Amino acid sequence: MTGQTLPVTAEFGRMRQAQAKHRRRMMAVLVVLLLAGVALTLTLGQSFTPLMTVLRVLGGAEIPGAGFTVRELRLPRAVISVLTGACFGLGGVAFQTMLRNPLASPDIIGISTGASTGAVFAIVVLSMSGPAVSMVAIGAGLGVALLIYALSWQQGVTGGRLILIGIGLAAMLQSVTAYLLMRAPSWTLQEALRWMTGSVNGAQLDQALPLFIALVLFGGLLLSRSRDLETMRMGDDIAAGLGVRLAVTRITIVVCAVALVAFATSVSGPIAFVAFLSGPIAARLIGRNGSLLIPSALVGALLVLLGDYAGQFLLPARYPVGIVTGVLGAPYLIYLIIRDNKSRGSL
Repeated sequence: MTGQTLPVTAEFGRMRQAQAKHRRRMMAVLVVLLLAGVALTLTLGQSFTPLMTVLRVLGGAEIPGAGFTVRELRLPRAVISVLTGACFGLGGVAFQTMLRNPLASPDIIGISTGASTGAVFAIVVLSMSGPAVSMVAIGAGLGVALLIYALSWQQGVTGGRLILIGIGLAAMLQSVTAYLLMRAPSWTLQEALRWMTGSVNGAQLDQALPLFIALVLFGGLLLSRSRDLETMRMGDDIAAGLGVRLAVTRITIVVCAVALVAFATSVSGPIAFVAFLSGPIAARLIGRNGSLLIPSALVGALLVLLGDYAGQFLLPARYPVGIVTGVLGAPYLIYLIIRDNKSRGSL
């Protein structure tokens, strides 16, 4: 018996080492791709700025033309794209992992829609602007998440019930948003429309600090629960048997994930399907062993960064990033729904 066990144990150890090596390699690839994407957006737009010139501008050098283009136009857009994408990716995969269903993404179950509706209400009805709109969006996203969770509670929360209730609420909120836009005066309509599609047009560097703080704070809390979150993928009964405090862990994950998505939506609007796509893409690149939080954040940042670049320069007309990611995400959503009808979906 012992002679048979040792080869099996050795083989299992080799498999774990190979998986860990593959994970490190793909993480490095994602980081390199993200850095390359940032370099691309800072150097190449309607005009080309050499990378050394970009680095000199970022170092504080005053270079006529290039200074304004890089510091005022390209850098804020790139920074906000990376931060919002990382927030969406983290928030999305946390929900999907906790509920063991790839359809349980904040932009599918109505949390992003709630933040968007709150922002449009603040602009159209309350005549707010700037940071005040962002605060209303954050509060609305948190409120909708609490409502979905409360309506889904029935001796616990199951993924299927929460998803169906979330989709229903999202449809209702979209109708409210459409009604508000019909009432919007022409001078506020353009600003309100950004909260329908998701866009980083007009991004400012002063928006980056609160977004970065939210990413560090709530993302750090999620990472501190990553082991418990991975254990919950095996089911609540097994997780509880292994010592996971389900109630505390679930509340922490929900609050952190919703806060990340709400903060990101408050800056860029509800960029479609980034939270939905980041986790499944990361799972296929990295593998399903180990936490998907950091890989999903990197994938989300890449999706927003490259989607915005494509919408600006690679298509016949200029489109906001939410249009580009929506075109990418809609076919995958249809595929998942079809697959979920045949078997239980999972990351």
